[in-house]
Amino acid sequence: MNEMTTIAPTTTVKDWESDQEVRWCPGCGDYAILKAVQRTLPEIGADPAKTVFVSGIGCSSRFPYYVESYGFHTIHGRAPAVATGVKLANPELDIWLITGDGDGMSIGGNHTMHFLRRNINAQILLFNNEIYGLTKGQYSPTSREGTTSPTTPLGSVDHALQPCVFALGAGARFVARGYDTSKNLPEVLKAAHAHQGAAFVEIFQNCIVYNKDRFADFTEKAVADQWQLWLKHGEPMLFGSVKSGGFKGIALDTQRLALKVVDVALGEDGKPDWQAAGVLVHDVTNRSVAHMLVELPMGLFPVALGVIYDDPKPTYESAVLAQDEVARQGKSTDLAKLFAKGQTWQVTEDQGPLSGV
Repeated sequence: MNEMTTIAPTTTVKDWESDQEVRWCPGCGDYAILKAVQRTLPEIGADPAKTVFVSGIGCSSRFPYYVESYGFHTIHGRAPAVATGVKLANPELDIWLITGDGDGMSIGGNHTMHFLRRNINAQILLFNNEIYGLTKGQYSPTSREGTTSPTTPLGSVDHALQPCVFALGAGARFVARGYDTSKNLPEVLKAAHAHQGAAFVEIFQNCIVYNKDRFADFTEKAVADQWQLWLKHGEPMLFGSVKSGGFKGIALDTQRLALKVVDVALGEDGKPDWQAAGVLVHDVTNRSVAHMLVELPMGLFPVALGVIYDDPKPTYESAVLAQDEVARQGKSTDLAKLFAKGQTWQVTEDQGPLSGV
């Protein structure tokens, strides 16, 4: 966990609610995400005086106004660049970067990539509603093939970008998924915050106006057991239930080196006999399996949720500060002396024209 949170004052959810009117469309999934974050911050011991929310442009990027902490509402796609500057200027600050599938994956894709590969110690929350909501419903980089919109009236022919695949490809050391109304989202946020380095969290978010119920095929309560694979380190990759027709699991197809769904029978103890079915045990440090999990096609496989990959390495700002410390050794850091060093000039009222000193 970030060091500054261990000595922070006790706060409540109310302490993190600003006096600004929350202005999203009624029913927008952003409300649920906001509440999840505001519930999480007191539980991790965050300090409002040392917490910064940085956003770009989009519906999600109004977020900093609604959290009682420091915040920057920056320009389109450039939130990672601003967040990098904030972290280098004051590494003790706890930074949450708020972006969307358009802001973070289109105009800001390049900045997101470099933020991840550098491994800045901050949390990136990418709200993915698979549409441009703020600018009236154009298709976005994550929109699925066939999506109809003002810019794709006959249906999108683009291959959809998968944010978690992008993040792993960019070198992210922490990748997780959740969705707006999930009761498990705060736990995912806590894990992201505990990670030392860039933590990337994709949050599926319902756009009530332009892409309503896009994720209902796996988020609705009636089908959640069958189509949600909640991952926990050290536990088998199980999903389903007796009520939904039985348990299933994710196993490795050794011939194709790919994942597959297997049926899991109940053992004599009445519990799923996942070992007999060859179900994999989730290991958050296994990068190869993480890649396979985030690429599972929706509709054929359950959606992998929770912490998918978590394998920290030294952060960018720690390396920069260590390098800076070495560069300072044996050198003067007195600005007044540095400015006065060498040939300087001083202007006084008495002297008129410039005179050398």
